[in-house]
Amino acid sequence: MFASSPVAVIGIGETQFGELWDKSFRELGIEAGLKAIEDSGIAAEDLDAIYVGNMSAGKFIDQEHVSALVADYSGLADQHLPAVRVEGGGACGAIAILQAAMSIASGMHDIVIVGGAEKMTDVGDVQAGAILSATADQEWETVFGATFAGLYAMMARRHMYEFNTTREQMAQVAVKNHKNGALNPHAQFQREITPDMVLNAPWVAEPLSVFDCAPLSDGAAAVVLCAMDRARKFSDTPIKLLGSGQASDFLALHDRRDLTTMDATVVAGKRAFHAAGVTPDKVQVAEVHDNFTITEIIAIEDLRFVKKGLGGMATEDGETALNGKISVNTSGGLKARGQPVGATGVAQAVEIVRQLRGEAGKRQVSNAEIGLTHTLGGTGATAVVHLFKRVN
Repeated sequence: MFASSPVAVIGIGETQFGELWDKSFRELGIEAGLKAIEDSGIAAEDLDAIYVGNMSAGKFIDQEHVSALVADYSGLADQHLPAVRVEGGGACGAIAILQAAMSIASGMHDIVIVGGAEKMTDVGDVQAGAILSATADQEWETVFGATFAGLYAMMARRHMYEFNTTREQMAQVAVKNHKNGALNPHAQFQREITPDMVLNAPWVAEPLSVFDCAPLSDGAAAVVLCAMDRARKFSDTPIKLLGSGQASDFLALHDRRDLTTMDATVVAGKRAFHAAGVTPDKVQVAEVHDNFTITEIIAIEDLRFVKKGLGGMATEDGETALNGKISVNTSGGLKARGQPVGATGVAQAVEIVRQLRGEAGKRQVSNAEIGLTHTLGGTGATAVVHLFKRVN
């Protein structure tokens, strides 16, 4: 996809994730963006465009037109840069990266900043749940009482039926990701949990308990993208965007071919690997969507890191642990790092860049050269996969 006009990440930044009562949406977005610009070594005047991933600021904070808001409060309004908001459910940050990269690869822009942000805790839990559920099919699912957790619980039940996946295996996803999150100073949950805590927690939607579910979060992340031929001017450690893929699927679960797989992930993954010219076995570290524990299990199967039906067993056997066969969700994932939905795809990219630079501290993956991000919108009706590579 970017072979003839390669694109690199030259700067990253993110805020603390969590229930951030003392910071506004504006403050979070600006903090992440300024950190990314400082990390990149560029001046604000070098920027050609702004892309913002945000799912639902209109409902969470009663603010629309957030692209102009970000440009304004970043001090860039007088530069009159094009500023674009991207929406795609939980995948909007990842789509924003793709759109920004394509603008560079096309020759339209040279340097672009991509931000993702969400402020979810300014509304109550019930209202926040309803906003998230709106990324499913409102007319055929949520209007009849289906919740976001309930829809993923259906996938979990079917996976358990088809492949003998167990609750204990799903619990290991949460345990692993909290262990990684405990090593991430920006994570919402910086503490480990035990399998018994997951298995004995109250139900949200059986078989998913409280600890099977990612939290509501506030937070923001940003990356600076640059044409590869200019990247060395600003950074000694540019990270190449090796290939990307995006795909969509039926919005409602009842129209899907199979509840135990997400065809959008399968197709987006194949497109990304084809564009990158690599195979799944070449990836050392991956940030995959884990809004629920079953989501990570399905994702590692659909991305061909493990055979179909063996995601639970692979997790239980430690294959996805830090420095396992493939290190999955070293940041803590949505489960422990947090899930400010607009920021998710960008935060995943920030973690992969840290890993490929060798800057992840106690959660560093040994000899990481190629990393992957996988981000979903809704119950998998949208999927985006990016592959990144360290440039020596």
